[in-house]
Amino acid sequence: MKAKVSWLQGMCFEGESESGHKIVLDGTNPGQGASPMEHVLLGAGGCSAIDVVSILEKSRQTVTGCEVELQAERAENPPRVFTAIHLNFVVTGEKLPEKQVARAVDLSMQKYCSVMKMLEKAVKVSSSYEIRER
Repeated sequence: MKAKVSWLQGMCFEGESESGHKIVLDGTNPGQGASPMEHVLLGAGGCSAIDVVSILEKSRQTVTGCEVELQAERAENPPRVFTAIHLNFVVTGEKLPEKQVARAVDLSMQKYCSVMKMLEKAVKVSSSYEIRER
């Protein structure tokens, strides 16, 4: 996998993935885009949400929505790394069995989400879930 980050101006950069997708990274708060640390957090949420939806759909569950509410704590002093991340999955669907949702979240967090598997080596990670009827 390859990517490129190019300076635009000030503390604003454009990231381009090998597949041609672009994002704005901004070290200014607030800036023209999310900060690099916000992108890491969003990557963790996106990776795990993809897993949860995929696992539930493969087990023939009717999923109509999935959101991940993320909350991260950071060290007070530079390099201000994440010290804890909590993911709360809000899964919406038709008669979703709690056992299936719990299993999907657990499999994502423990086995499939490559972003979380990387982060858990240095960060305290926790998760929870809510099920909402469509």
